[in-house]
Amino acid sequence: MTELLHIREPGPVSRPKPQWRAFLELGFRPLYLAGCLWAAMSIALWIFAPQWLRGTLNGMFWHAHEMLWAFVATIALGFLLTAGATWTGINPMKGRALGILTALWVAARIGFLIPGAWAFGIAAACELTVFAWAGFALSRAIFAAHNQRNYGVPLLVFGLGMADGLCLWAVTTGRYALLLQSLHVGVLCMAVLALLVARRVIPFFAMRAISGLNIPMHTRSGHGQIAAAMFAIACLLLGWLPGAVTTLAAAGLISLWQVLTWRPWAVRRVPLLWILYAGYAGLGAGLLMASAHLAGQVVNVAWPMHTIGLAGFSVLIIGMVTRTALGHLGQPLRTDALIVGCYGLVIAAATLRLLALLPETPVLGLLHASAGIWMLGFGLYLWRFLPMMIRPRVDQPTSTIQPVPLSVRVPR
Repeated sequence: MTELLHIREPGPVSRPKPQWRAFLELGFRPLYLAGCLWAAMSIALWIFAPQWLRGTLNGMFWHAHEMLWAFVATIALGFLLTAGATWTGINPMKGRALGILTALWVAARIGFLIPGAWAFGIAAACELTVFAWAGFALSRAIFAAHNQRNYGVPLLVFGLGMADGLCLWAVTTGRYALLLQSLHVGVLCMAVLALLVARRVIPFFAMRAISGLNIPMHTRSGHGQIAAAMFAIACLLLGWLPGAVTTLAAAGLISLWQVLTWRPWAVRRVPLLWILYAGYAGLGAGLLMASAHLAGQVVNVAWPMHTIGLAGFSVLIIGMVTRTALGHLGQPLRTDALIVGCYGLVIAAATLRLLALLPETPVLGLLHASAGIWMLGFGLYLWRFLPMMIRPRVDQPTSTIQPVPLSVRVPR
């Protein structure tokens, strides 16, 4: 006599459906996607279709503005609005408010491309509202939780917004010397924020990922580093170049020394870590380049701007938007070939762009190659992470297992 024994085996994996609620749950979800998408699109416009840049803010200044405030600073806001929830236990912005903030950001991007003073005014108002609103949201959460360690973070966000406002005001008044100064101040404000965040999270990430690794957090040297960079900003605003030269060099040297003491060889096999080390070192090298430029040793201002922006900010960003997104999405903290490919593409794009600054090089070919590789790198990031960003967090590789009956006859 026999009977049927029913055995259940895993069927096809079904992912949760996209949800607006999940998409607007934390700041990193919409802002990482928006910033990385615009990183690719703005470079495509700047290199391959510059004739479309017909707004009041156009040409080189549009490119510099969008890369700094619409790409780099947007990623920073996404990180801070997410980290603020971890620091304080209070989510600074979510749901409808986060959706409106993102819509204002999109309106600013469109407005800066439309000819006419009215479009520029609307775009400027939308963009400045983004920085002010994000800064106040962070302030509310941080001060409500008495999170004294991070009291200065909202001030840096406000500083970014003020430098942006100064830049946009300089555009409307035609004061191009002031426009350049505001761009430099904005870059340094962003550098201070990047140094502050990266110097905290890099050793923390490294010691959690590698068993037995013990590296310093560099709290004291970090304070000196931030103080030097802040003093450099004040010197630039006051026009005292010798002070800016000294303090920028100090901040850059401290950064490089910190990287060396973090034992970079120990993380060579962990892409989620070495990409952050590389970006932090690139930022330090960029600060040294900026010091050399102000001292008259480097004539072309594009060298420090692109070293800080590409070798520093962009390399740090591609590392942070992968590592932090994986963590907050409940995914395993490991890379695959596509993520490592994104790292390689962004580094290659930065290298080619810097090579294009050398004399007697095929500038146009290098620029086109750098732009294409850059677009591919961030395009692959979006292709990999967009499906996860618009769905609820999962803490397991699979969410729902559908039972499939399988009948087997066995003797009794």
